[in-house]
Amino acid sequence: MKSGGMRRPGNLKKGIFVVAGTISLGLGAVGVFLPILPTTPFLLLSAACYCKGSERMHRWLLSNKLLGSYIRNYKEGKGVSQMGKIFTLFLLWITICYSALFMVNNYIVQIVLFAIAIAVTIHIMTLPTFRKSQSFTRES
Repeated sequence: MKSGGMRRPGNLKKGIFVVAGTISLGLGAVGVFLPILPTTPFLLLSAACYCKGSERMHRWLLSNKLLGSYIRNYKEGKGVSQMGKIFTLFLLWITICYSALFMVNNYIVQIVLFAIAIAVTIHIMTLPTFRKSQSFTRES
């Protein structure tokens, strides 16, 4: 018996995962430029949502030039590139310092902003540093 155009409940669930993955991807992309938003968790959430919702979107995300290797390296425990760490920390501290010193007049909020920056810095510094070519080792 055909459903007469009725969608299966699984399609709705997959659609919700795709929408959630897309929203998460957008937040992760914004997080690249606003260090207050955590980029990596949003990108990983996007990958998980796309995995459940759309094989095509999941493949696209993992093969994306800008984000794919970042997600794969993080998921595989390879870490973040040295330049990625430097760029992230630079943007983080510039944004936090500007916000805390010029945009916020509340000392408690300023302290919270600097505490967040310190915590994020510690997290980033403790991540493994990914090196594209580790075959070049110096032998003495």
